[in-house]
Amino acid sequence: MSKSEIPQSAERQARPGHVPFASLGLSPQLLKAVERLGFEETSPIQSSAIPLIMEGHDVVGQSETGSGKTAAFCIPAIERVDASVPSVQVLILVPTRELATQVADEVHKLAAFKKGLRSVPIYGGAPYERQFAELQRGAHIVVGTPGRLNDHMARNTLDLSAVRMLVLDEADRMLDMGFREDIEKILAAAPADRQTVFFSATISPSIQSLVRGHSREPKTVRIEQRVVTGPPLVDQVYYEVRHHAKFDALSRLIDFYDVKSGLIFCNTQQMVEELADALVARGCSAERLHGGMAQAQRTRVMSKFKNAACEFLVATDVAARGIDVNDLELVVNYDLPYDVEDYVHRIGRTGRAGRKGRAVTLVSGAGIYKLQSIERFTKTRIRREQVPSVEAVEDRRSGALFEKLRATLEGNGYARQAPVVERLLEQGYTPTDVAAAILHYFAAPLPPRSEAVDAPAPALQRERGGKPQGKPAARDHHRGAKKGGPKGGPRRRYGPGGQKQR
Repeated sequence: MSKSEIPQSAERQARPGHVPFASLGLSPQLLKAVERLGFEETSPIQSSAIPLIMEGHDVVGQSETGSGKTAAFCIPAIERVDASVPSVQVLILVPTRELATQVADEVHKLAAFKKGLRSVPIYGGAPYERQFAELQRGAHIVVGTPGRLNDHMARNTLDLSAVRMLVLDEADRMLDMGFREDIEKILAAAPADRQTVFFSATISPSIQSLVRGHSREPKTVRIEQRVVTGPPLVDQVYYEVRHHAKFDALSRLIDFYDVKSGLIFCNTQQMVEELADALVARGCSAERLHGGMAQAQRTRVMSKFKNAACEFLVATDVAARGIDVNDLELVVNYDLPYDVEDYVHRIGRTGRAGRKGRAVTLVSGAGIYKLQSIERFTKTRIRREQVPSVEAVEDRRSGALFEKLRATLEGNGYARQAPVVERLLEQGYTPTDVAAAILHYFAAPLPPRSEAVDAPAPALQRERGGKPQGKPAARDHHRGAKKGGPKGGPRRRYGPGGQKQR
């Protein structure tokens, strides 16, 4: 948006650093929810947008998808709701059914300690009767796609007369998908004295006209993306898998590459704990590192990892700063980072001291869009590969075992075990059977075969149904829509919609 349309004094550049959520003047209920989710600091868009929205200003937020904007409007929205009044007080418009369920889920998590607050997603392709029932029960926050929201308005099942805040999330995508007329109807039906918040990756002339026609002296927050590049010695690969199959995919990759030293990044303290426990249960030597641990404990864990006393370290971003391991084989983005600089910071942990390194990113659902954004800003192509099959893992293991055995035979250091083999031969077993039995006894078990891993990850579904493709269709009307499509999205670098974590 040009400065001729919005006064310079109304524009606030996002602070480059991150601030604690406790410094934003949030209610104890919100702070408790954020703390339980393991998030400590805001993202840049949150540190600038939340105070403005809390003050009651109309806001135009410009930032890339995944920068943390969801929490930037969800947190103030929850704060504005009076749970004792059974009416729709916040309306959030989103372009797709996937995003509707995702944002509604974030609202649910952040409102966990605000008693009586109810939210509901409204989108095409779902039964009307269920949505009627949810609205009649007194939803306070409605997250919906424009087409289905207009259908409810036409049926008089959605009343906007009590709306205090109206949010347009990913406004540029909604206009690109042909929702302009539906959006205009919704904006016209809401009270004139409401608060209006726009979030968009780009500010086109169409969005500028929406802002001029439906907001009052808006404040603008822009997040400037710096162009950064990835480390040249790091081989960057991504695997597109279903979200619930991430751990099986990670296990396959560890086996396939025979990894002995790896750093795995997650977005939340809870995910770090769960993944570290799962790796230990699988027989890996793994430690955890996050901001919820005492400093003395974190120091011991970091020292242990640097001294190669454990194979894997599962960590959050800031907790892992200061790790300097030159021979680190692998860095895994188990949760996709939403900050380009964080991505570069993560993968820069490998490929040091002139050695080549490998950086693996697991992507699910709409996370593929963020990965494309990372590629643009790093000017680096991240190669897509398929998760190795069970057969490929076994072939790689067999080849590695063959080389180890050949080296052992050439070294002639196995004389002490010869009597055991001779006793077995005396029992009538063949040399081949004896050798195979020994290998079977000492070999690690095969990785589990998982249909979720081996099946290709689906593309985003069209909003009106039809064959899967990368971008949803232009309308979300119920006629002809198919059920299904991925729910939610990848776990995010900035927590419930974007907050920075430890």
